[in-house]
Amino acid sequence: QVQLVESGGGLVQAGASLRLSCAASGLTFGNNVMAWFRQAPGKEREFVAAINWSGGSTAYLDSMKGRFTISRENAKNTVYLQMNSLKPEDTAVYFCAAVLSSRVVSTSWSYNYWGQGTQVTVSS
Repeated sequence: QVQLVESGGGLVQAGASLRLSCAASGLTFGNNVMAWFRQAPGKEREFVAAINWSGGSTAYLDSMKGRFTISRENAKNTVYLQMNSLKPEDTAVYFCAAVLSSRVVSTSWSYNYWGQGTQVTVSS
């Protein structure tokens, strides 16, 4: 049974940093593209970032470039999202997702497995 468990969310002030983690089990982690999505209240789920098996290929939503960094440690079956210079509009539930793929994808329907999400709240 595949499980993706996110952690690291919380309440922070604007300008602060957070690092989210997603621990995966029940899958061959190194064969999966890993991604982060987020969903704010009343809005659709949106792509944040994705990373291929080696970490050599990444993709970001344009508004996240330069502020967010996705990385992975295959030995720990864990993917991370480092978020810097957080803004109130970054407030959302952040989800980890996985798909067996050789290339990064940014569409939510491409992903087979999802975590339960972790809440990030940024106050102004």
